[in-house]
Amino acid sequence: MKITKTLWIAISLIAINALLKAQDTFNPPTYTNSQINPCGVHNKHIGDRRPINYTSLRESDVAWEKRVWRDIDMREKQNQPLYYPLEYNACRSSLFQTITRQILNGNIIAFKDEEFLIPYEPSEFRKKIVKTDTVDQSIYDELGNERIVRVAVSDSTSIYERILKFRVKEDWYFDKQKSSLEVRIVGLAAFEYNAERDYFREVYWVYFPSCRPYFARNDVYNFKNDSERRSLDDIFWKRQFSSIIVKESNVQDRYIDQYQKGIDALVEADKIKMNIFTWEHDLWNY
Repeated sequence: MKITKTLWIAISLIAINALLKAQDTFNPPTYTNSQINPCGVHNKHIGDRRPINYTSLRESDVAWEKRVWRDIDMREKQNQPLYYPLEYNACRSSLFQTITRQILNGNIIAFKDEEFLIPYEPSEFRKKIVKTDTVDQSIYDELGNERIVRVAVSDSTSIYERILKFRVKEDWYFDKQKSSLEVRIVGLAAFEYNAERDYFREVYWVYFPSCRPYFARNDVYNFKNDSERRSLDDIFWKRQFSSIIVKESNVQDRYIDQYQKGIDALVEADKIKMNIFTWEHDLWNY
Protein backbone atom coordinates (compact mmCIF):
# COMPACT_ATOMS: atom_id res chain seq x y z
CA MET A 1 0.00 0.00 0.00
CA LYS A 2 2.79 2.39 0.90
CA ILE A 3 4.63 1.59 -2.34
CA THR A 4 1.53 2.27 -4.44
CA LYS A 5 0.93 5.62 -2.70
CA THR A 6 4.55 6.72 -3.19
CA LEU A 7 4.43 5.76 -6.86
CA TRP A 8 1.22 7.74 -7.31
CA ILE A 9 2.78 10.83 -5.73
CA ALA A 10 5.84 10.55 -8.02
CA ILE A 11 3.65 10.25 -11.13
CA SER A 12 1.62 13.28 -10.03
CA LEU A 13 4.76 15.40 -9.55
CA ILE A 14 6.06 14.45 -12.99
CA ALA A 15 2.72 15.36 -14.59
CA ILE A 16 2.57 18.69 -12.78
CA ASN A 17 6.15 19.51 -13.83
CA ALA A 18 5.38 18.71 -17.49
CA LEU A 19 2.26 20.89 -17.33
CA LEU A 20 4.23 23.82 -15.91
CA LYS A 21 6.83 23.50 -18.67
CA ALA A 22 4.11 23.45 -21.31
CA GLN A 23 2.58 26.61 -19.83
CA ASP A 24 6.00 28.32 -19.90
CA THR A 25 6.37 27.39 -23.56
CA PHE A 26 3.08 28.90 -24.66
CA ASN A 27 3.20 31.83 -22.25
CA PRO A 28 6.61 33.53 -22.60
CA PRO A 29 7.78 35.51 -19.57
CA THR A 30 7.15 39.23 -19.39
CA TYR A 31 10.06 41.66 -19.07
CA THR A 32 10.36 45.07 -17.57
CA ASN A 33 11.80 47.91 -19.65
CA SER A 34 15.27 47.25 -18.25
CA GLN A 35 15.07 43.57 -19.24
CA ILE A 36 13.80 43.99 -22.81
CA ASN A 37 16.32 42.69 -25.33
CA PRO A 38 15.17 43.17 -28.95
CA CYS A 39 18.26 41.47 -30.36
CA GLY A 40 17.61 37.97 -28.99
CA VAL A 41 18.74 35.90 -26.04
CA HIS A 42 22.27 35.52 -27.45
CA ASN A 43 22.91 39.27 -27.35
CA LYS A 44 22.24 39.97 -23.68
CA HIS A 45 25.84 40.52 -22.60
CA ILE A 46 27.34 41.93 -25.78
CA GLY A 47 28.31 45.13 -24.00
CA ASP A 48 30.58 43.16 -21.66
CA ARG A 49 32.75 41.64 -24.38
CA ARG A 50 36.46 42.35 -24.46
CA PRO A 51 38.95 41.92 -27.32
CA ILE A 52 41.24 38.91 -27.30
CA ASN A 53 44.64 39.82 -25.94
CA TYR A 54 47.67 39.59 -28.20
CA THR A 55 50.27 37.01 -27.29
CA SER A 56 53.47 38.32 -25.74
CA LEU A 57 56.16 39.15 -28.29
CA ARG A 58 59.76 40.19 -27.87
CA GLU A 59 61.50 42.11 -30.62
CA SER A 60 64.42 39.68 -30.54
CA ASP A 61 62.04 36.77 -31.26
CA VAL A 62 60.96 38.20 -34.64
CA ALA A 63 63.13 36.30 -37.10
CA TRP A 64 61.34 37.53 -40.25
CA GLU A 65 58.76 40.21 -41.04
CA LYS A 66 56.86 41.44 -44.09
CA ARG A 67 54.42 44.36 -44.29
CA VAL A 68 51.42 43.82 -46.57
CA TRP A 69 48.51 45.98 -47.71
CA ARG A 70 45.27 44.31 -48.78
CA ASP A 71 41.86 45.59 -49.92
CA ILE A 72 38.51 44.33 -48.61
CA ASP A 73 35.82 44.77 -51.27
CA MET A 74 32.45 45.22 -49.55
CA ARG A 75 30.61 44.07 -52.68
CA GLU A 76 31.80 40.48 -52.20
CA LYS A 77 29.31 38.19 -50.49
CA GLN A 78 31.66 37.12 -47.70
CA ASN A 79 32.24 40.77 -46.77
CA GLN A 80 28.60 41.85 -46.75
CA PRO A 81 28.25 41.42 -42.94
CA LEU A 82 30.86 44.17 -42.65
CA TYR A 83 28.97 46.41 -45.09
CA TYR A 84 25.41 46.10 -43.76
CA PRO A 85 23.23 47.53 -42.24
CA LEU A 86 23.21 50.82 -44.13
CA GLU A 87 20.82 52.50 -41.70
CA TYR A 88 20.47 52.53 -37.94
CA ASN A 89 19.97 49.13 -36.33
CA ALA A 90 19.64 48.64 -32.58
CA CYS A 91 21.33 45.23 -32.63
CA ARG A 92 24.34 45.67 -34.91
CA SER A 93 26.18 48.20 -37.05
CA SER A 94 28.45 48.06 -40.06
CA LEU A 95 32.22 48.40 -39.92
CA PHE A 96 32.13 51.99 -41.18
CA GLN A 97 29.31 52.98 -38.82
CA THR A 98 31.14 51.53 -35.82
CA ILE A 99 34.40 53.32 -36.54
CA THR A 100 32.79 56.64 -37.51
CA ARG A 101 30.55 56.70 -34.44
CA GLN A 102 33.53 56.26 -32.12
CA ILE A 103 35.52 58.90 -34.00
CA LEU A 104 32.68 61.41 -33.56
CA ASN A 105 32.46 60.48 -29.86
CA GLY A 106 36.17 61.15 -29.44
CA ASN A 107 37.12 57.56 -28.61
CA ILE A 108 39.09 56.88 -31.83
CA ILE A 109 41.38 59.27 -33.69
CA ALA A 110 41.00 59.58 -37.45
CA PHE A 111 44.20 60.25 -39.41
CA LYS A 112 44.87 61.69 -42.86
CA ASP A 113 47.86 59.43 -43.50
CA GLU A 114 48.67 55.77 -43.00
CA GLU A 115 51.64 56.60 -40.76
CA PHE A 116 49.18 57.99 -38.16
CA LEU A 117 51.02 61.33 -37.91
CA ILE A 118 48.39 63.86 -39.07
CA PRO A 119 45.06 63.63 -37.21
CA TYR A 120 41.81 65.20 -38.37
CA GLU A 121 40.33 68.12 -36.51
CA PRO A 122 36.76 67.28 -35.31
CA SER A 123 35.15 69.99 -37.47
CA GLU A 124 37.23 69.00 -40.49
CA PHE A 125 36.27 65.35 -40.08
CA ARG A 126 32.54 66.15 -39.92
CA LYS A 127 32.77 68.12 -43.16
CA LYS A 128 34.53 65.21 -44.82
CA ILE A 129 31.92 62.57 -44.01
CA VAL A 130 28.80 64.79 -44.24
CA LYS A 131 28.26 65.83 -47.83
CA THR A 132 26.72 69.26 -48.34
CA ASP A 133 25.06 70.26 -51.59
CA THR A 134 23.02 73.28 -52.66
CA VAL A 135 19.60 73.27 -54.31
CA ASP A 136 17.33 76.01 -55.64
CA GLN A 137 14.29 76.74 -53.51
CA SER A 138 11.44 79.23 -54.01
CA ILE A 139 10.52 81.61 -51.17
CA TYR A 140 7.89 84.35 -51.04
CA ASP A 141 8.02 87.75 -49.36
CA GLU A 142 5.15 89.55 -47.63
CA LEU A 143 3.82 90.84 -50.97
CA GLY A 144 3.75 87.37 -52.50
CA ASN A 145 6.72 87.92 -54.78
CA GLU A 146 8.68 84.78 -55.55
CA ARG A 147 12.45 84.69 -55.07
CA ILE A 148 14.86 81.84 -55.83
CA VAL A 149 17.54 81.15 -53.22
CA ARG A 150 20.14 78.43 -52.91
CA VAL A 151 19.77 76.29 -49.79
CA ALA A 152 22.41 73.95 -48.37
CA VAL A 153 21.28 70.34 -48.04
CA SER A 154 23.25 67.81 -46.02
CA ASP A 155 23.45 64.14 -46.96
CA SER A 156 24.85 62.16 -44.03
CA THR A 157 23.39 58.70 -44.69
CA SER A 158 24.26 57.96 -48.31
CA ILE A 159 27.98 57.84 -47.52
CA TYR A 160 27.32 54.48 -45.84
CA GLU A 161 26.41 53.11 -49.26
CA ARG A 162 29.45 54.64 -50.94
CA ILE A 163 32.04 53.11 -48.59
CA LEU A 164 32.75 50.06 -50.74
CA LYS A 165 36.34 49.33 -49.79
CA PHE A 166 38.56 49.08 -46.73
CA ARG A 167 42.33 48.87 -46.86
CA VAL A 168 44.13 46.76 -44.27
CA LYS A 169 47.74 47.45 -43.32
CA GLU A 170 49.24 44.46 -41.56
CA ASP A 171 52.54 42.87 -40.52
CA TRP A 172 53.29 39.20 -41.06
CA TYR A 173 56.12 37.89 -38.89
CA PHE A 174 57.70 34.65 -37.76
CA ASP A 175 58.05 34.19 -34.01
CA LYS A 176 61.02 31.89 -33.46
CA GLN A 177 60.14 31.44 -29.80
CA LYS A 178 56.80 29.81 -30.70
CA SER A 179 57.90 28.66 -34.18
CA SER A 180 54.78 30.15 -35.74
CA LEU A 181 53.87 32.58 -38.50
CA GLU A 182 51.50 35.25 -37.17
CA VAL A 183 49.90 38.47 -38.34
CA ARG A 184 48.91 41.71 -36.65
CA ILE A 185 46.80 44.39 -38.28
CA VAL A 186 48.26 47.87 -37.90
CA GLY A 187 45.66 50.10 -39.49
CA LEU A 188 42.40 50.36 -41.44
CA ALA A 189 41.42 52.86 -44.12
CA ALA A 190 37.92 53.57 -45.48
CA PHE A 191 37.51 54.35 -49.18
CA GLU A 192 34.49 56.06 -50.72
CA TYR A 193 33.48 55.13 -54.26
CA ASN A 194 32.71 57.95 -56.70
CA ALA A 195 30.37 56.50 -59.33
CA GLU A 196 30.53 59.55 -61.59
CA ARG A 197 34.31 59.48 -61.94
CA ASP A 198 34.74 55.73 -61.23
CA TYR A 199 37.46 55.99 -58.61
CA PHE A 200 37.96 55.44 -54.86
CA ARG A 201 38.66 58.35 -52.53
CA GLU A 202 40.44 57.77 -49.24
CA VAL A 203 38.31 58.98 -46.30
CA TYR A 204 40.44 58.29 -43.22
CA TRP A 205 42.93 55.97 -41.53
CA VAL A 206 42.53 54.57 -38.02
CA TYR A 207 44.96 52.72 -35.77
CA PHE A 208 43.55 49.19 -35.54
CA PRO A 209 44.47 48.32 -31.89
CA SER A 210 42.58 51.42 -30.70
CA CYS A 211 39.44 50.14 -32.50
CA ARG A 212 39.43 46.63 -31.07
CA PRO A 213 37.61 47.40 -27.76
CA TYR A 214 34.69 48.82 -29.77
CA PHE A 215 34.81 46.08 -32.40
CA ALA A 216 34.42 43.48 -29.66
CA ARG A 217 31.08 44.99 -28.62
CA ASN A 218 29.53 45.06 -32.08
CA ASP A 219 27.77 42.05 -33.55
CA VAL A 220 28.24 40.77 -37.09
CA TYR A 221 25.52 38.89 -38.92
CA ASN A 222 25.95 35.13 -39.26
CA PHE A 223 24.47 33.64 -42.45
CA LYS A 224 23.81 30.22 -40.88
CA ASN A 225 22.88 30.72 -37.23
CA ASP A 226 21.43 33.80 -35.51
CA SER A 227 22.45 32.56 -32.07
CA GLU A 228 26.09 32.13 -33.09
CA ARG A 229 26.95 35.78 -33.61
CA ARG A 230 30.51 37.01 -34.00
CA SER A 231 31.88 40.42 -33.22
CA LEU A 232 33.83 42.64 -35.60
CA ASP A 233 36.94 41.79 -33.61
CA ASP A 234 36.29 38.07 -34.13
CA ILE A 235 36.03 38.57 -37.90
CA PHE A 236 39.48 40.16 -38.11
CA TRP A 237 41.04 37.86 -35.51
CA LYS A 238 39.83 34.72 -37.32
CA ARG A 239 40.49 36.22 -40.79
CA GLN A 240 36.90 35.63 -41.87
CA PHE A 241 36.93 38.17 -44.67
CA SER A 242 37.80 38.13 -48.34
CA SER A 243 40.61 40.38 -49.55
CA ILE A 244 43.30 40.80 -52.17
CA ILE A 245 46.88 41.97 -51.67
CA VAL A 246 47.57 45.32 -53.33
CA LYS A 247 51.06 46.01 -52.03
CA GLU A 248 54.00 44.56 -50.14
CA SER A 249 56.94 46.44 -48.66
CA ASN A 250 59.40 47.14 -51.48
CA VAL A 251 62.32 49.42 -52.23
CA GLN A 252 60.30 51.64 -54.59
CA ASP A 253 57.23 51.73 -52.32
CA ARG A 254 54.99 50.84 -55.28
CA TYR A 255 51.51 49.35 -55.36
CA ILE A 256 50.93 46.35 -57.60
CA ASP A 257 48.72 48.34 -60.00
CA GLN A 258 51.67 50.65 -60.70
CA TYR A 259 53.63 47.90 -62.44
CA GLN A 260 51.03 45.21 -63.27
CA LYS A 261 47.57 45.48 -64.79
CA GLY A 262 44.50 43.27 -65.15
CA ILE A 263 45.02 39.56 -64.66
CA ASP A 264 48.75 40.09 -64.16
CA ALA A 265 48.00 42.15 -61.05
CA LEU A 266 45.93 39.29 -59.60
CA VAL A 267 48.73 36.83 -60.37
CA GLU A 268 51.23 39.11 -58.65
CA ALA A 269 49.00 39.38 -55.56
CA ASP A 270 48.69 35.59 -55.39
CA LYS A 271 52.46 35.29 -55.81
CA ILE A 272 53.07 37.53 -52.78
CA LYS A 273 50.67 35.43 -50.71
CA MET A 274 52.36 32.20 -51.75
CA ASN A 275 55.82 33.62 -51.01
CA ILE A 276 54.78 34.20 -47.39
CA PHE A 277 53.43 30.66 -47.13
CA THR A 278 56.51 29.18 -48.83
CA TRP A 279 58.90 31.03 -46.52
CA GLU A 280 57.35 29.37 -43.47
CA HIS A 281 57.04 25.99 -45.22
CA ASP A 282 60.73 25.91 -46.12
CA LEU A 283 61.72 26.25 -42.47
CA TRP A 284 60.57 22.71 -41.73
CA ASN A 285 62.11 19.41 -42.75
CA TYR A 286 59.83 16.45 -43.48
